[in-house]
Amino acid sequence: MRHPATRANALLAVLGLACAASVPLMFLGGDQAIADLLFRLEGGRWALRDAWLTATLIHGWGRSFSMACLCMVVVAWAMTWTRHVGRAWRRPLAYLIATALASTLVVSALKQRTGLDCPWDLVRYGGDRIALGPFALRPSTMGKAACFPAGHASAGYGWLAAYFALAAVRPRWRWWGLGFGLSLGATFGIAQQLRGAHFLSHDLWTLTLCWLVAAGSARLWLPHATSHAEAEAVVPSHMPADADRHIARKVIP
Repeated sequence: MRHPATRANALLAVLGLACAASVPLMFLGGDQAIADLLFRLEGGRWALRDAWLTATLIHGWGRSFSMACLCMVVVAWAMTWTRHVGRAWRRPLAYLIATALASTLVVSALKQRTGLDCPWDLVRYGGDRIALGPFALRPSTMGKAACFPAGHASAGYGWLAAYFALAAVRPRWRWWGLGFGLSLGATFGIAQQLRGAHFLSHDLWTLTLCWLVAAGSARLWLPHATSHAEAEAVVPSHMPADADRHIARKVIP
């Protein structure tokens, strides 16, 4: 049975919430108010733009960490063809690899088309460009812009797919997957906001897109993933761990 979060009404609800939250942020000045506060707290400049913590550790090494995680998942998937990792994990791991990559590609492709500037490019924050609305025509003299949605945050939010991968095989672990994707994406996103690279709405839409890609892909890749309540009914708490693995193989042949 499909996970409830992959159903069409659930996907539309997530999209609707993101659109509703975008109104105060993108059209009523919420983005600028938050960026103004950060800019003022940093002394009227983006003092953390090139700081070791935000630029080197979180931005530079953070991307490498996400790639290392992807490599480990690829290795785990390859091991499903041996006896070291159960066959029940093969499809969920393949889904996780493909979805994590697809999330970043979707965000990257949209960035090239939306034409919105980063805060640090705007006159308001020491840059040389005027602020344009989300649907304003961009003059060719302004040059290209590719700051919406937030690209670096997608390297974290792309791991939201771990929630569905674990829900398919180890439902009790699914919250760890969700927490990992949310915390990594939020860390990357907040660091970029502190650097002046993005507004809050940029990260909101990266989160939304990554969730929609993860849930939509799970609908296709993991059609037999059970919800938590169903899994608890299938695998009672008193059953041993090997019984859990046996049932997981039945859920995903």
